[in-house]
Amino acid sequence: METVLLHGVKAKVARTLFERIRGLIGTKRLEKDEGMLILRCNAIHTFFMSFPIDAVFLDRSDRVVKTVRNIKPWRFFVWGGFRAVKVLEIPSLP
Repeated sequence: METVLLHGVKAKVARTLFERIRGLIGTKRLEKDEGMLILRCNAIHTFFMSFPIDAVFLDRSDRVVKTVRNIKPWRFFVWGGFRAVKVLEIPSLP
């Protein structure tokens, strides 16, 4: 899986359908400067996750269109809006 630096976060890029569906499931923790960038995505869930995350929804130019903080595990649906085309998932910090 490719890794990119985006908005100061070293993020693994989920491109394939399988990578996008799996997302951070099975990940035990992330460092404060690590994350996952999910492409072709404007909504997420946190089923089977073991820690809370922040979701930064981005447009085609990587501009932030919406941020949702402290999303707990087992949340059914978080939507980034019509302009969002990708999401950067990062660990929720206190």
